[in-house]
Amino acid sequence: MYAVIQNGGKQFKVSEGDVVRMEKIDAEVDSVVEAEQVLMIAEGSDVKVGKPVVEGAKVTLKVTSHGKGVKVKIFKYKPKTGYRKRQGHRQPYTEVVVEKIEA
Repeated sequence: MYAVIQNGGKQFKVSEGDVVRMEKIDAEVDSVVEAEQVLMIAEGSDVKVGKPVVEGAKVTLKVTSHGKGVKVKIFKYKPKTGYRKRQGHRQPYTEVVVEKIEA
């Protein structure tokens, strides 16, 4: 059984027991969060696709940690003007474990 959930503008295909890094969720470590934007649930050949979400479906997620991703270096440059700008960015994330998928 697997489900497709949405978080932070991104979609994730998850099964029970999967560890997923998604956009930062405002929740404490070891707390349980429910993903209510379930776009699709499939169990064998039985597939339920939502319009846009599957009614009554939810995925239970347990927050394991918070962190920051790999640093992305941004360098802007314009020739002949002496313009140079250096910047970096680290995207925050939340790591969760999928505990239960309910249809």
